[in-house]
Amino acid sequence: MKQFYTLFLVFAMHFSFGQINPEKYDYFVQFNGNQLSKKVSIDAILNHPIITKYTSKKPDFDFRKYTSIIQMDQKITIHGNFLDSIPYYQITIPIKGREAVKQYLIEKFNADQNAGSGEKGTIQDFGKYSVFTPKEVKRSLVWDDKYLVIFELTKRLPAKFNDITSPLIITDSIASTEVYDVGVPAEYIEPAADTIKPSVLFDAPMAVEAPPINHDPTAEDYSYNDNPYAEYTAQEADFDKKQSEKQSQIIKSLFENGFTPPVSTKVTPSADISSWLNYSSVISTLNSSYSLMSLIAGYNKFMPLDKNFAESLKGINLDFYFDNDNARIEEIIEYSGKVAEVVSKISNRKPNKNIFNYFPSQKPLGYMSYHINTKAALENFPSLMSDLFQSPKLLKEDITVITDLISTIVDEEATAKLFDGDLSFFLHDVKEVEVTAKKYGYDENYEEKITEEKVKKTIPLFSVIFTSTHPTFGDKLLQLGVRKKVLVQKGNDYVITDVKEYGDIFIRKDKDVVIIGNTINYFNTGSGSFVKEAKQDLSKNYMFGKMNIVQSINAFGNAGKAKPEELNKILKVSEQFTDIVFDSPKKLIDNKLKFELRLNASKSDKNIILQTLDLAQELTEK
Repeated sequence: MKQFYTLFLVFAMHFSFGQINPEKYDYFVQFNGNQLSKKVSIDAILNHPIITKYTSKKPDFDFRKYTSIIQMDQKITIHGNFLDSIPYYQITIPIKGREAVKQYLIEKFNADQNAGSGEKGTIQDFGKYSVFTPKEVKRSLVWDDKYLVIFELTKRLPAKFNDITSPLIITDSIASTEVYDVGVPAEYIEPAADTIKPSVLFDAPMAVEAPPINHDPTAEDYSYNDNPYAEYTAQEADFDKKQSEKQSQIIKSLFENGFTPPVSTKVTPSADISSWLNYSSVISTLNSSYSLMSLIAGYNKFMPLDKNFAESLKGINLDFYFDNDNARIEEIIEYSGKVAEVVSKISNRKPNKNIFNYFPSQKPLGYMSYHINTKAALENFPSLMSDLFQSPKLLKEDITVITDLISTIVDEEATAKLFDGDLSFFLHDVKEVEVTAKKYGYDENYEEKITEEKVKKTIPLFSVIFTSTHPTFGDKLLQLGVRKKVLVQKGNDYVITDVKEYGDIFIRKDKDVVIIGNTINYFNTGSGSFVKEAKQDLSKNYMFGKMNIVQSINAFGNAGKAKPEELNKILKVSEQFTDIVFDSPKKLIDNKLKFELRLNASKSDKNIILQTLDLAQELTEK
């Protein structure tokens, strides 16, 4: 029978790891060297003066050594599982030859083929492949003629909670299947929760009897002398030994019939670096962690880390592109069908046209404009909550009561009018002004004394704009501020009385539009080149923002606060890069919401990676 289970285990691991099944990966990262090498020479990067200068001081970080064994113009992948029957990670690297890797390990790690003689470990040859596992390290390096694989099983023996020197808090929310759902061998599992009397102990330590360990009668007998630490150390050694044996079996299944590099349809082959994360697996991992925390205080009782919540968000892609004139990051979030429908309704909002009356006519230093359908969010909130927060610890009737209560209390129509969903922020300029600052001190009687003094200070000139179509709430709130002497009315504006560090901050309400800022010099009547540009950007995106690097640095320099050497460095940045832009389209494609961030370069004759290295070299030169 024992031989049968051993054969079954080997077959199962061979099936799991010997077949290509991208849907089983919890995460997948792919460095598309074949794509990046078309844009920029790897040698040009590694031989850049700032790189060689750094590696000359730290030879161990000389990446040029790796080019002798790695095929840098091919795909390098990292993938694995967080929480599975066999959690692991695997790095797959294309190489130039088997012998080159072997010689590198001998030179770098003092590895040797003679059993037991290697200072750092022994290289083992298995015909079609070789294995090197450094001493005191759990990861293994495995390679054949084409690929080097770094592989490690990541499951660890759970920490014991039966230390008699520490109090143990037990709650009725403990469930052994939640705490130990990571596949820990049965001999390490604590007694089931229902065998322990539900109680909460805060003032007295409680000892829990450790379960017996099933030792092999032929193995060396352990003498613990009632020492729990020695017992756990022995358990850990036994666990690590089994993990090592399992890891060796998996490596064999990967290579004995010829290694096949992993692939995934989730990553983007056109990106220079592409990654994908299974959100459900992340939530499951967190759920496992919170289950362990429940031993302390039952924190996971109402945490929405269950299957329903995890399945609402399928996965996240993060892709990197490095071109000649820009570097950009694309984040793509994939939702389930029902959640995607709700997100689409929330993101699809046409901005209130009245806000453009308070957009600046010329381009500001930086701005961000965000527009969502608040009413759609409020209307769909109860149904989303009933789906996402379902938990075996909450009865269906309880969920219905909660969602009905929210629907009853919240009037979606009225509440949405308090904040309709338009929000814009503008950084207009940086200016040195005289402001009133409070100074705190003590008089001769050691009583606190507050004085005001005029000081010169460089402040940002800004404005924040949002819409509120509620007919009375905004005006009543302003009048309340006046009565409480928090606000002082000056014409059409209300000035905040106690905040002077950034000049006079005012509030203005013009029908649906509310403005908060410290300058009125940049408002217009809805005309100007910038307004036209902003309208076009916001017609396609629910969120858009831009930071003008050149103008911002010039404004900072003109304020007169930067030292000459600091100003010289930041001016070099403005010569290299023009602006930072981010946007997120209103429409979802295939249930996916996209966010993009771009750093635009001034030049286009050289890849932005080399441009960045050039800038770093200039900034570090004395």
